[in-house]
Amino acid sequence: MEHEHNHEHQKGEHVGDGKPHCGPGFAHMHNKRMRVPLLIAIVLFSVYLLAVTITEVQGWKYVGSGIQPTNTISVQGEGEVFAVPDTGIFTFSVIKEGATVEVVQADATEIANKTVEYLKENGVEEKDIKTIGYNVYPKYEQERIVCITYPCPQGERKLVGFEISQSTQVKVRDTEKAGELLAGVGSFDIQNISGLSFTIDDENELNRQARKEALKDAKTKAEALADDLGVYLVRVVNFNEYESGYYGRFDSGVAQSGIGGEYVVAPKIELGENRITSNVNITYEIR
Repeated sequence: MEHEHNHEHQKGEHVGDGKPHCGPGFAHMHNKRMRVPLLIAIVLFSVYLLAVTITEVQGWKYVGSGIQPTNTISVQGEGEVFAVPDTGIFTFSVIKEGATVEVVQADATEIANKTVEYLKENGVEEKDIKTIGYNVYPKYEQERIVCITYPCPQGERKLVGFEISQSTQVKVRDTEKAGELLAGVGSFDIQNISGLSFTIDDENELNRQARKEALKDAKTKAEALADDLGVYLVRVVNFNEYESGYYGRFDSGVAQSGIGGEYVVAPKIELGENRITSNVNITYEIR
């Protein structure tokens, strides 16, 4: 009994005031739970510092990029390409006079419609025939009177009729037929046919090629100039481009022809080549 009592007494020493005391195992678990959040916080902070450092390093090459450089050189370059035109363009005008608006409109419309119909029958699409001008003008005459006193009285201004002018632009995509169509239009009662010009319908790629040549020319000049000056090219700080194109042009020689229904002999058309140019101005920072 005494042995059991001593054993109970020894167990009581562990409880003391009735509150359990933590042994070595419990303290170890408690410390482990505290370390896990701390490690996570350290890892997250390290990742943040790494991200900030990478961003700063990447930004080093842009430092000062917004500052206007003071040491620069400017050069000009020119590039050109040549291409055979694929589209012909000409215009014709119907001009009619009459006593009333109704009369001149009817006459002009009849001739214009016949001409357009002829063009369509010979392969010109409707989208390539466009009215670019339609005007009706009143025509006046000043009354003439015999002057027997001074100052001479002014005669009355009288309306004597109307004049109509209808202009049409035609695109010819089959350039081999341009001369034939030009002559055919001249066979109608047309008062004016403009000169025929040849263009390239889509010049985007040609302009780009000309620009590339101009850039090469400018860079070659800049490198040579930098070598002569004993400096190095750093970067392009300014760029300007000026495009221009020179097209072959043909004056039909049939203006004022075709009146009275005479048929005009088809002229021989030489297309030649169009010259597409690009001029650039480039400013380089030097060091």
